[in-house]
Amino acid sequence: MEITGRLTANSVVHKVSNDKQVVNFSIAINDNYKPKGSTEVKGVVTYINCSYWLNAKTAEWLKKGALVQLFGRIGLNVYSNNEGKAIGSLTFHINNIKILTFAKKMEQAENGAIHSSIQVTKSETADDLPF
Repeated sequence: MEITGRLTANSVVHKVSNDKQVVNFSIAINDNYKPKGSTEVKGVVTYINCSYWLNAKTAEWLKKGALVQLFGRIGLNVYSNNEGKAIGSLTFHINNIKILTFAKKMEQAENGAIHSSIQVTKSETADDLPF
């Protein structure tokens, strides 16, 4: 299975045993739909917890805002809370990660766009006008 989304926070490495580590993070997947008989488009955000067991060093690249394409399988966790109520959550167990947009580069691109728009604004002063 393949899913694509943005990290909602920086990844965290948990040590499970002496030789095993797992990288945990969550992604958000945005989707839109138009209800039948309506012209209004509604947005839906799905949050999915993810775990990656193959390489803990990958965590240094998995920062908030990074766009990732993940390959793996979905697992279901079901348990009873203190009140005896059944709780369930999905975890995506990852076999392969492809980072489509690094978080740091995304920030730099945004800063670059802001900086370039400021430069354009500065160059259009009253002295530069032809009339």
